[in-house]
Amino acid sequence: MTDALEMTDSPGKLRPGLAAWAMFGSLAMWLLLFVAAPTAILLIYSFFRGAGVGEVQATFTPGNYARMFSSAYLRVFFRSLTYAGATTALCALIGYPVAYYIGRARPDRRNRLLMLVMVPFWMSFMIRTYAWFIILMRDGLLNTLLQSLHVIPVLLKSKIELLYTPTAVMITLVYTYLPFMILPIFGSVEKLDGSLLEAASDLGAGPIRTFWHVILPLTRPGIAAGIMMVFVPAIAMFAVTGLMSGGRVRLIGDEIQEQFYGGGDLPFGSALGMTLLAMFVLTFLLAARPRREDGR
Repeated sequence: MTDALEMTDSPGKLRPGLAAWAMFGSLAMWLLLFVAAPTAILLIYSFFRGAGVGEVQATFTPGNYARMFSSAYLRVFFRSLTYAGATTALCALIGYPVAYYIGRARPDRRNRLLMLVMVPFWMSFMIRTYAWFIILMRDGLLNTLLQSLHVIPVLLKSKIELLYTPTAVMITLVYTYLPFMILPIFGSVEKLDGSLLEAASDLGAGPIRTFWHVILPLTRPGIAAGIMMVFVPAIAMFAVTGLMSGGRVRLIGDEIQEQFYGGGDLPFGSALGMTLLAMFVLTFLLAARPRREDGR
């Protein structure tokens, strides 16, 4: 660290040394090559014309963006926002109590509970998706369990048909992104000062009032981070929707994949990708917007 930083003439100030500039340069080069350059190429392609399957004509046109305002693609964008919003809301409702319980647990127990939350990351995303496929299929584990417990046909007359439905898509999306909501909220809950909760109780605040006026404001940064980490990737998801809905539910991610691998309209797929990127940036700006002292 002393090699990376050098003292300036002013006391108490440091200036970056050669090692620090080398580390920054490596990071900047990585971002330039693998983030900025592909994004710039995508932006340029979005203003070209498609000239057949996989062919591009280098002629400027804003038609690719105008095409997205057709009723068909507006419905796709609205459906994507709906599914991403519902996934985020369900993850927040389920994840907050779980994160709060883990964050207030004893340290030894907390580590074991966190391990359980992290277990899904140990296996491939597609394997977990196919696992839900097997669970929800007509002769899958769910219906087999209900039959063994005599729920079918005593309480339910027939097997539950969940696969290839929007419900199957939502179940898998919530399962996939729930840890991304739990972990940021857990980080905020873990930092809660217990003396503040005791002070609220001593001043006559009940559990609901303490949660609303003390716990929730203090954990709001974790909630905001969780919302961004769930909402942003949920908009662009395509593997889950294609498998669990059988192609019946198409989101913007499915349309982008179709343009690049199916329809071969690279400029229009690039325009969809840039629009999705703009939605990501907007979501980030809204989540990172500083709050005023009056809470608005």
